[in-house]
Amino acid sequence: MSFSQEIKEELAGQMSPARHCQLAELAALVGACGTYGIRSDRSVYLLLQSENILVIRKAARLLRRAFRIQPEVSAYGNGDWRKGRLYTLAVLDPEAAGQVLKAVKYLSQSGVLRELSLPANGLLLQQTCCRRAFIRGCFLASGSISDPRKSYHFEIVCGTPERAEQVRDAIRSFEVDAKIVPRKKSWVVYVKESDGIADMLNVMEAHRGLMNLENIRILRGISGHVNRSVNCETANLNKTVSASVEQIRDIEKIQKTIGLGSLPDSLREMAEVRLEYPDLPLKELGEHLNPPVGKSGVNHRLRKIRTIAEEL
Repeated sequence: MSFSQEIKEELAGQMSPARHCQLAELAALVGACGTYGIRSDRSVYLLLQSENILVIRKAARLLRRAFRIQPEVSAYGNGDWRKGRLYTLAVLDPEAAGQVLKAVKYLSQSGVLRELSLPANGLLLQQTCCRRAFIRGCFLASGSISDPRKSYHFEIVCGTPERAEQVRDAIRSFEVDAKIVPRKKSWVVYVKESDGIADMLNVMEAHRGLMNLENIRILRGISGHVNRSVNCETANLNKTVSASVEQIRDIEKIQKTIGLGSLPDSLREMAEVRLEYPDLPLKELGEHLNPPVGKSGVNHRLRKIRTIAEEL
């Protein structure tokens, strides 16, 4: 199961205790995947459709909790939601459908219907807890999170730019930097970076998912630190080996031409120790001299040896 689906399962299992929060979340689901129909007698019915059974289950739970309505649920197609199966929730009773649409502010008291693709009524989002529920519903219906083991990306797909702006503004009310980008015929509200993803999980109250994300962030941090350390040590080792090869080449050149005995005692000893310990770094190499010499002293002597070799 993907990380995104794990988060949705957690959110689908939640139920806000306050009815106003339930209505805000239901408004998000209705606006994202709902449609209504009008019969010849002007009565209305409500449908919600999704390829994700979790969306339909959550909508059914909200309808039962907030309105005591038992909707009709059906499925079309073969396999599960990942293979194209379509789930439908229907509120066919005109009175019940009207009650729901009025509560989520898509049907006025005078009977005027608003398009469900329009932004949710601002009266539903006045309280902080209601904005949390609204964002939760939007993500459940049309959102996704990338696997944090690979990258950090959170998004909610919206059908209109106005709805995208409303979702973005709701997210920004929690001081999370959300942005909008058009994608084909949709508008995507997205959040980047691990801190932003963690904030979004906290906003939606996906606490178990947040704990999993933090564990992954810690492991990625440790892994990154180890990789940087290994790369640094490898680079230093390569540098040491390369320098050692050049130093030994200089010493052998002197040895074959004028002999090491022609060098001053300090340089001769340095050359002999380097030939005996070709793999040691400069600091450890100096400990084998008599008396011991520090890293800068060893480097100074080897530079003199190089100058002599270059002159030869």
